[in-house]
Amino acid sequence: MSVAEPLVLGIETSCARDDPAPVAEPLVLGIETSCDETGVGIVRGSTLLANVIASSMDEHARYGGVVPEVAARAHLEAMTPTLHEALDRAGVTLDELDAVAVTAGPGLAGALMVGVGAAKALAVATGKPLYGVNHLVGHVGADVLREDGSEIELPTIALLVSGGHTSLLLVKDLVGDVELLGETIDDAAGEAFDKVARLLGLPYPGGPQIDRAAAEGDQRAIRFPRGLTLPKDMAAHRYDFSFSGLKTAVARWVERCRDEGHEVPVADVAASFREAVVDVLLTKALNACRDTGVDRLLLGGGVVANARLRQVAEERCAAAGVRLRIPPFDLCTDNGAMIAAVGARLVAEGHAPSDLGIAADSTLPVTTVQV
Repeated sequence: MSVAEPLVLGIETSCARDDPAPVAEPLVLGIETSCDETGVGIVRGSTLLANVIASSMDEHARYGGVVPEVAARAHLEAMTPTLHEALDRAGVTLDELDAVAVTAGPGLAGALMVGVGAAKALAVATGKPLYGVNHLVGHVGADVLREDGSEIELPTIALLVSGGHTSLLLVKDLVGDVELLGETIDDAAGEAFDKVARLLGLPYPGGPQIDRAAAEGDQRAIRFPRGLTLPKDMAAHRYDFSFSGLKTAVARWVERCRDEGHEVPVADVAASFREAVVDVLLTKALNACRDTGVDRLLLGGGVVANARLRQVAEERCAAAGVRLRIPPFDLCTDNGAMIAAVGARLVAEGHAPSDLGIAADSTLPVTTVQV
């Protein structure tokens, strides 16, 4: 099938919606459009067959951040060719699928609607069951797609860090028991990276740029604040995160430096800022491991690409006797394969499909694995 070919769907509205029987190794196509990346992934059970991503990041870079309307339009344009490419890479046809899974939330409302609409069309056209999946749980589900075939060990504490979300979860069952321990009360970690990068004159997206600049800096040069880690804050927000104050502290430091006529030491500021973020993330995650008695920590989300976060996580987990798992690097960012992986688990366990009337939910709580 050529990428250039139009995807023609024959619509049959009488497809069955009876609860499916469990399938040992279901073939599932997953669609992810929660932000600025159009992802289509195909898995068979826990085996990854295809993971295709079309990013609109370059279009957003001129604005210094994601523009929801631009993201939604980019998803519309990328959906058909991305779907074609995923099917070609996997060597399967739509008729062979056991189910279609899609991110139903949380995320940008307009972007989510594009993916949900496409998934509904595929489900109706093929008569396959539809599964609306939680985006955040998808990041945990990415861990089942390891090349070594090792099964995800549960329960686990999961630290999810991305541009829009910073969440700490207790996962006892991937599709049945996910508890939110804490989350950001203002800026997510990824947002803070973008905003600090802008302060330092670095381009968007900020995460990779801060990481690159910090490699030449001293993380001990400046002691930036660690949000919500004071005793009074830990009592009320033990597992919650706040990076707004940190961002403001960096802005004030940079402003004073310039007012005094000094050149801003970009590398030292980037390294010190990054160290503050990493310290808070891992302190709270390891507190959760200790408090719950769960000696496993799973990292997920695009910010996991940060080299310092991975390094310190390995060091601190080893010292605390906590087993660390990080999904394959190319599955840490938003992608359709992780959604397909959760969908495959739902099918394999015989869960009823979602109704065709499901709507995109930009604020879908993480405790709702399937809508």
